[in-house]
Amino acid sequence: MPEKIIFASDLPKTRSGKIMRRLLRDIASGRALGNVTTLADAGVVEQLKKKYEED
Repeated sequence: MPEKIIFASDLPKTRSGKIMRRLLRDIASGRALGNVTTLADAGVVEQLKKKYEED
């Protein structure tokens, strides 16, 4: 059962369109984010971190 459900307008995806689930797990567990150089839009990660911390 998920601890929280957060609705977002976008997810962290690579340039080829694959969702980077590793980054979602890192945000949820509070760990440092790994390599984000392959993201199509790196700003999405910051938005998700803010939303996660707000709730």
